[in-house]
Amino acid sequence: MIDEQLVARVEKAVRAAADDEVMPRWRRLAAHEVSVKAGPHDLVTVADRAAERRLTEELVRLLPGSVVVGEEAVHEDPTVYGALAGDAPVWIVDPIDGTRQFVRGEPGFCVLVALVHRGRPLASWTYAPAREQLAYARRGAGATLNGRPLRAGAPRPGKVLEVAASHPDFTTDAQKRALSGLWSDGVAPRACGSAGLEYLAIARGLLDAVAFSWELAWDHAAGLLLVTEAGGSHLTLADRPFDIAGGNALPFTAARDEATARRVLALLTGSAPGGAA
Repeated sequence: MIDEQLVARVEKAVRAAADDEVMPRWRRLAAHEVSVKAGPHDLVTVADRAAERRLTEELVRLLPGSVVVGEEAVHEDPTVYGALAGDAPVWIVDPIDGTRQFVRGEPGFCVLVALVHRGRPLASWTYAPAREQLAYARRGAGATLNGRPLRAGAPRPGKVLEVAASHPDFTTDAQKRALSGLWSDGVAPRACGSAGLEYLAIARGLLDAVAFSWELAWDHAAGLLLVTEAGGSHLTLADRPFDIAGGNALPFTAARDEATARRVLALLTGSAPGGAA
């Protein structure tokens, strides 16, 4: 299904969508070009919609028989999400991950594309155009950033763990209680930004872990494959790897290595020494 020619063409499509539809609007958005979807933190812009339309057309053309699950398409028609459970190859698209940062004129946003088949991520592209960074991962073949191999490594012994966590506005009471376990000795939690860029930071060894309370596939598919192929690990509260198709016990963690993932999981479940019951 995936060959070097397809990889190159997808990268070209991702770059073109960002360069033609996203970057010309960065720091140039008019007020009427920004809308609120489900809540004040859930924004969409004309750039999101234009980039997703462009990618949808191009990706289906590149892989006949495939379908697209895009964030904005699902917002308009939630039944589109059901394609993740089908037999066709699925392109999962987040046209701008970090829309709030994009709207504020900050560089912390990216375009996310993942190719998934029967729930298994096969390849992913994370493109941060304002930072001129493109990360690519392929199942079983490793991960790269601007063509250079990525290895997450393990935190050095005794290091205070840096963990990016879901904002309280996006969590249930039970999830808040689980995430409160991160406020422990030896851990430095902070609010997360663009999920895609947090995953990239883990794959680069610049961030130790994330703890997220939501499971929308377009936020996680690309980044989780990137982290895994860089040597990292991910676990849900049920002590199982995160399932792109959904039904996960939340919150979940992704980390630089399995030991760190298990340490964060223990904090989330209250099973770490001194953790909350």
